[in-house]
Amino acid sequence: MVSHLFFYQLVLIALVWLCLMLQWAWPSDPAAVRPTAPEPPPPRPKRKREPTPFAGLTTKPHCDACESAGDPRPQTPSAPPPRIVMTRGRRREVDTSRHFCPNPDCAYRGWVGWGNLRANGHPNGGPWRQLLCVACRRYFLETLGTIFHGKRTSPDLIVRVIGCLAEGLGIRGTARVFEVDPNTVLQWLVEAAEQLRAFSQHFLHDIQVRQVQLDELFALLSAVKDGAVSEADAIARLERMSQWVWVAMDPESKLLLALDVGDRTLAMAQRVVHQVVQVLAPDCAPLFLTDGFREYMTALLTHYGQWIQPPRRQAQGPAPKPRWMPLPQLL
Repeated sequence: MVSHLFFYQLVLIALVWLCLMLQWAWPSDPAAVRPTAPEPPPPRPKRKREPTPFAGLTTKPHCDACESAGDPRPQTPSAPPPRIVMTRGRRREVDTSRHFCPNPDCAYRGWVGWGNLRANGHPNGGPWRQLLCVACRRYFLETLGTIFHGKRTSPDLIVRVIGCLAEGLGIRGTARVFEVDPNTVLQWLVEAAEQLRAFSQHFLHDIQVRQVQLDELFALLSAVKDGAVSEADAIARLERMSQWVWVAMDPESKLLLALDVGDRTLAMAQRVVHQVVQVLAPDCAPLFLTDGFREYMTALLTHYGQWIQPPRRQAQGPAPKPRWMPLPQLL
């Protein structure tokens, strides 16, 4: 039999041999045991996207406002008519120098303070004075062309009603406060809006600005379109009518150059830009700032563009077609 001592020595030799083998096979550097993380790939080189020049349009964009604006309008003659000075009779006490004859066939139409108007009392005991043009012998009330024409209501009441509407009070609420029919309040609102539009068009012209900010906002408005709905439906829907409010403003002076209401379409963009062009001076091409609505580019290019003949690229062949390009001063 094999003695136990020999067996123990054999096991000890095997353990020593195993330790030597493990020492030889086991790596000495602990960092080598860790799995090496893959190196991140180098960043892709960014493409330098150079802005491509605008190639131009083969046809000029259409603008409905420009088409309708081409209609001839009656203009006041440049040569003034002779001033009328009354030498007979008593001196006139009523000042008529702030009025003019509205007769389109009269030579004094549009001329203020030319001495052709005379006061002629109050017809039917009304509050407004009647005026007479001695040149064409036509009679008219001094309120012609204003919101007070043909009304027996007190002007103070009409002004207060319009003021309440401007402050945001609804039509029905305003009618209850002043004890007026809601349809009457609606009619006064429409007439006042037309008067303010005419006033703005008369005084805002040939403006020089450096910047124009174009923007459109979705809001709930108080507005009505003539003939779009009946009076009853308009009053019911007026205070909850959702539309886009288009605004063109000079950010430096805060002057509103154009204000319109409509859908967010190319036709409305053309309409708003057309209004801005009509207000600005002919030689004014300011910096236009928009909210990114792409239809503004077409609208601006319509009103600030010109035909350009591209140069030939080849000696032979047909000449390139003309292109509708923006004006050099357009920003």
